[in-house]
Amino acid sequence: VQLQASGGGLVQAGGSLKLSCVASGRTLSSYVMGWFRQAPGKEREFVASISWNGGNTVYADSVKGRFTISRDNWKNTAYLQMNSLKFEDTAAYYCAARAGASPRSAEKEYDYWGQGTLVTVSS
Repeated sequence: VQLQASGGGLVQAGGSLKLSCVASGRTLSSYVMGWFRQAPGKEREFVASISWNGGNTVYADSVKGRFTISRDNWKNTAYLQMNSLKFEDTAAYYCAARAGASPRSAEKEYDYWGQGTLVTVSS
């Protein structure tokens, strides 16, 4: 599976962005999808994950209530809607995929990774 993340950019605090992750090579419906982020000078951290059919989602406490993960298996695409963005959300955002059914927050559980898309939130 090859993953291509996009949608990053510069936004003011309080604004919104929607990230997309398009998969190629395999159908996404067999995979759990996850979003992770890495801020400058920090380790990569979990953001959100969604089950293969979209029925279950898991979020990091820091984004709960502000971010929404979703997917469209017909389009082989996963999304991350980010609202009420804060300066501390500034990071490179990565999408990832793992074979399985249930969402996971551990980085090591993911088999495939896309390149990062940069989100910069100005205060």
